[in-house]
Amino acid sequence: MMKRKDLVDKLEKGGFEKAREGSEHSIYRNQKTKIQVSVPRHRELNEITAMKILKEAGLK
Repeated sequence: MMKRKDLVDKLEKGGFEKAREGSEHSIYRNQKTKIQVSVPRHRELNEITAMKILKEAGLK
């Protein structure tokens, strides 16, 4: 399990900023690469889910 805060910290260090809040997810966007990822609002995320989000973001 990975804490949501740790995942968000990795995204922010990779140049992502919070774009908006959805109903069940937070949307993060990188202005340079135009990549957008959604992060579920759970305290902990399954390791597979967290790795998939990082891969989509181009950080893994």
